[in-house]
Amino acid sequence: MNKIIPVTILTGYLGAGKTTLINHVLNNQEGYKVAVIVNDIGEVNIDAKLIGKGGVVTETDDSLVPLSNGCICCTLKVDLMKQIVEIAKSGKFDYILIEASGICEPMPIVQTLTVLSDETGSYGIPKLCRLDNVVTVVDALRLASEFGCGEDLVKENIDEEDIENLLIQQIEFCNTIILNKVDEVELEELNRVRKIIKALQPKARIIETNYGKVEVKDIIDAKAFDFEEAAASAGWVQELEKDVEEEHEHEQHHHEHEKHEHHHEEGHEGHHHHHHHDEGEAEEYGIGTFVYYRRKPFDRDEFEKFANNFPKSVIRCKGLIWFSDVPNESYIFEQAGRQIQAEYGGDWIASAPEEEKKAIIKENPEVLKDWDDEVGDRMIKLVFIGQKMNKDEIIENLDKCLK
Repeated sequence: MNKIIPVTILTGYLGAGKTTLINHVLNNQEGYKVAVIVNDIGEVNIDAKLIGKGGVVTETDDSLVPLSNGCICCTLKVDLMKQIVEIAKSGKFDYILIEASGICEPMPIVQTLTVLSDETGSYGIPKLCRLDNVVTVVDALRLASEFGCGEDLVKENIDEEDIENLLIQQIEFCNTIILNKVDEVELEELNRVRKIIKALQPKARIIETNYGKVEVKDIIDAKAFDFEEAAASAGWVQELEKDVEEEHEHEQHHHEHEKHEHHHEEGHEGHHHHHHHDEGEAEEYGIGTFVYYRRKPFDRDEFEKFANNFPKSVIRCKGLIWFSDVPNESYIFEQAGRQIQAEYGGDWIASAPEEEKKAIIKENPEVLKDWDDEVGDRMIKLVFIGQKMNKDEIIENLDKCLK
């Protein structure tokens, strides 16, 4: 009979304390036989003494499985699948812990594991594993300095990888955060770090510790991961959804006024219906969020100028935009750290032929909640998460990009 093996994915930037955490887990296995798959670039240092305990696999005895010729999240997906299949078939282990490279984004690894755990039936393969937990180890000191204030956000000596972008991706897509090395930062800084994490990822469980010392049950067999929940748990998603709800309430009361504002972008009043209820506490450490919402398109050249001088106070920005020169196309705009991109996101429903448009709306009537008489479903809607952001100035500069 096939045994379904639970899997924990462990991510975190170089030096955050992942290996220390793995050694801690292996020292305290509590009855589990844990196989460790390691994908790290010159960073593997699993304590050799622990290998004899039957928990971990070494290169020589086939139980510590190194994947060192590339990164799991891109080149090694097939290798990773093969390793999991082999470990499952061996019957020696009842748990798999994957240590992802410090320069790895978690989402692609999770997708690979989801195929093995949820979609094997469609390939006629027995289910092999269950993704149990996605854990991100965060170095409190590093986060405090990476997300310093203002000028500190852009460093001249930054590595080729954009550290902030990776930290953000790792924090956004997980369900457990181990905030490590908390004793190394002052309380005030620690409070600021907590706020940054909560703004980026409001739903994950946060465990504060030193030297990776946590309860093994928080890492292993926690039954904590749900793909849909994790995908929708990032702060920008929460803010966008919250904003949509508030907006609809607002529109019910002030529909005519709102319509007027959307069509004549003179004043900003009508657009500032965003989260005043939660700004007080967050603003104590300068961590804030807001949503920029307009129905006019951006002028591409003007918006590119804005993007090239993106406000340093913004940690994360994501959402939908449209440009005046391609009015039928939607774009997904994304910024994390210094990485900024806009990718084609499909055509707006309003641009479809009349019959097709009616059919789409009939199937998705909720589209009409955001339908504008002039532009249909076309909109700009961007979530900003940052610290000490000059919200009015950002809004004013974005408004100058409108056409």
